[in-house]
Amino acid sequence: MQLTAQEILDAFEHFTIYVSFIILFGGIFGHIIDILVFTSSKPFRKNPSAFYLTAESIVNCIHLLISYSSRIAINGFNNDLTQTSIIWCKLRNLIATSCTLLSLTIVCFAAINQYLSTSFQSHLKQLSTLKLAHYLTFIAIIVWISHGILFLIFMNIQTPYGCVSINNDFIIYVTYVYYLILTGFLPIIITSIFATLAYANVRRVIRRQIPIIRRRLDKQLTAMILVRVVFLVTVTLPYIIYRIYTIQSQANQSDTIEQAIVNLIGAVAYTLFYLNYAGSFYLFLISSERFRRQVKYIVFKKYWRMYCQTGPRNNHIAPISHISSVELD
Repeated sequence: MQLTAQEILDAFEHFTIYVSFIILFGGIFGHIIDILVFTSSKPFRKNPSAFYLTAESIVNCIHLLISYSSRIAINGFNNDLTQTSIIWCKLRNLIATSCTLLSLTIVCFAAINQYLSTSFQSHLKQLSTLKLAHYLTFIAIIVWISHGILFLIFMNIQTPYGCVSINNDFIIYVTYVYYLILTGFLPIIITSIFATLAYANVRRVIRRQIPIIRRRLDKQLTAMILVRVVFLVTVTLPYIIYRIYTIQSQANQSDTIEQAIVNLIGAVAYTLFYLNYAGSFYLFLISSERFRRQVKYIVFKKYWRMYCQTGPRNNHIAPISHISSVELD
């Protein structure tokens, strides 16, 4: 039985709504736990790689709350404010591109730092400092927000296309530099190289005369970052392939079924790409038994017990002075 274009579009909308909400809420929940664990555990607080992972979680939370929720509204509910508000058209593109590039850059920094911290060469090992991590993250924030200003300048609402750029040079830059290099091949290459080198260093760490606590922390963070990088490569490659396809081959606009299939494939590719910004917590749980114990201790034994101890312990009745309509919602 042959599918109609409308059936494919319906599948596209249902896929977007159900899967995207799982990614959105699951990702935000996971990042909150990541932030709690990395900032509450003493070994993590002083470790540059853990700082990078904390910063990545913060950026990804912002990315999911603003950029991804907006994409759900656009693809799932046909509610695209970028076609009616010039401010949101420009601002959403600035936030989305800045958060995307900043998150990928921080993952690159984490992989590089883990290689440096596990290096056998003392001059490389000395480069792994928390001060340098703060400095590089600050520079990355400034650079990518400045880069996002390009989208403030060139993005505009054009009937009937919506929020687009009509500057040919900028379109070429976005197509070939931003999509294929900055969010595609460059972070894949950098993270793959340095995560592999860090893994090779840790494989030989048993021969080094270093404290066992530091050795365990190096192994744990290297495993977590390596799994994070493998996942980044896995979910980013389909997105790159889809972008290359859309550049090289335009679907026949008169063939509604072909166009609907391309849209469905694009939805899957984008969903996989956004998994990169939502799945780190679950990857860390899978890759590290020690991290699972830390989550259990921090969340359930520390914060939950703290909440229970500071919560109300009596049932005194007090008069209600005011209830607003907001509180009733």
